[in-house]
Amino acid sequence: MSDPVEDTPGERPDAGAPVVPAPAPPVTPAPTPPVPAAGEAAPVLPGAHRGGFQRLPTEPVAITSESAPHDPDGEQPQPVMQWIMPEPAQPARGLAGWALAFAILALVASLFVGWGFPLGIVAIVAAIMALRRPIESRAVAVWAIVLGAVSILYSAGWLVFAGTSAGLLG
Repeated sequence: MSDPVEDTPGERPDAGAPVVPAPAPPVTPAPTPPVPAAGEAAPVLPGAHRGGFQRLPTEPVAITSESAPHDPDGEQPQPVMQWIMPEPAQPARGLAGWALAFAILALVASLFVGWGFPLGIVAIVAAIMALRRPIESRAVAVWAIVLGAVSILYSAGWLVFAGTSAGLLG
């Protein structure tokens, strides 16, 4: 069976196809009002109140002077500042000073007795150890070595004198 199609005069033979409407002409907006020149005063400045809402959107909040409650009893300990790195421990200084003290003591002892040489040896060893450390005073360590050596020489002189006077040395 065929579907009868009525042909009307002036109609195209492809009448079953959808009809596409013609595009509408573009609409142009109305022109904006003219911008006032640089010397003229504008009727309303940008940001000026133009009416409408008259009050603040929120109520002001009072500012408090304390951010935490006061501790009247003082029972809370002070906070420990754990995020601060402690200063690195400095190596102990003073080895050169101790060496100089032993050297002076050895020199004084060797002026009177011959048995002051162990103090002179201790002074020289401590002074050499102080010279190997960069934080010690080199001048003090050198003086300790010199005075320790002089005290050993005086002690040796006393021991030679004592040995010869006692007949122990040739």
